[in-house]
Amino acid sequence: MNWDWKFAIDVFPEISEAIWLVIAITFGAFLVALILGLGLTFARRTRFKPLSWLTSGCIEFIRSTPPLVQLFFVYFALPAIGISINKYAAGILTLGIHYSTYISEVYRSGIEAVPNGQWEAAKTMNFSKTQTWFRIILPQAIPPVIPMLGNYLLVLFKETPILMAIGIGEFLQKAQLIGSESFKYLEPITIVGLLFLLLSYPSALLMNKLEQRSKQAFSPKKKQRVKKRFQARSEM
Repeated sequence: MNWDWKFAIDVFPEISEAIWLVIAITFGAFLVALILGLGLTFARRTRFKPLSWLTSGCIEFIRSTPPLVQLFFVYFALPAIGISINKYAAGILTLGIHYSTYISEVYRSGIEAVPNGQWEAAKTMNFSKTQTWFRIILPQAIPPVIPMLGNYLLVLFKETPILMAIGIGEFLQKAQLIGSESFKYLEPITIVGLLFLLLSYPSALLMNKLEQRSKQAFSPKKKQRVKKRFQARSEM
């Protein structure tokens, strides 16, 4: 089978027009995963054991179930019980929920890496729970795990082709339609692979920059200044 440059050039605009849709779904789902993942982390660490056990069970269930099955459940099963949802929201919600369980583990590993002395220092300075989490613990826990969060962003991006199962016109669905009409699959499928590569590589560079900025923003000197400021307030 020979490569047809003219055909590849002709179909490229039709396939690439789905770029913004794929990007929007990816970042929408990732935002859901970040927020929900943090909520799951807090729920697992709660002293209310029934909630902690329920959260752990839900996480294991979601992680053990294929995302395609979850997608079908959200899009086809929920309307059967009166909860209607459009295909784009279903795609974002499904991917966001699925990857929130993995991101929750990333948060957990970062939090557990924070020395116990930081918790004790917050107590001695009479920090509230909110101040302890958002001024002491999370600024130290999140920067080290940014590379892992970036990896999950890229993995989530590469999972978007499953959305063709509910009729979302992303890269792979467009390539499949073009191939079924022209009986030429080599060019459209190759274009899809190149588009994923071209979009994934800048994302990896962006995550590296965010990691460096996070290290600067939460450097030991800056964290020490924040600690001294709150200590001064507590003594007033």
